[in-house]
Amino acid sequence: MSDDTPNENDPFAIEIDGILDLHAFSPKDLKTLIPDYLQECQEKGIMDIKIIHGKGIGNIRRSVHALLERDPLVAEYRQADLHSGSWGATIVRLKNQ
Repeated sequence: MSDDTPNENDPFAIEIDGILDLHAFSPKDLKTLIPDYLQECQEKGIMDIKIIHGKGIGNIRRSVHALLERDPLVAEYRQADLHSGSWGATIVRLKNQ
């Protein structure tokens, strides 16, 4: 009898729809998750992305912004407005291919 119970190290598919909710991920995963997600979005023609990092004390937000700052696919990013998550989310605009 095999054990098919997933564990935290098992990969899983996420929907590429322009909204990335980081609550389900470990902070150590961000350095590969975010660039990979941005790449997939660009390949699908999704140029506007919302990354939900939560409000908390801001550590995840700062990590996300540092990654976006260095990513060559990113044209610009900004804090979401009040109706889109406020300081708990970041809006990203990708460069045209």
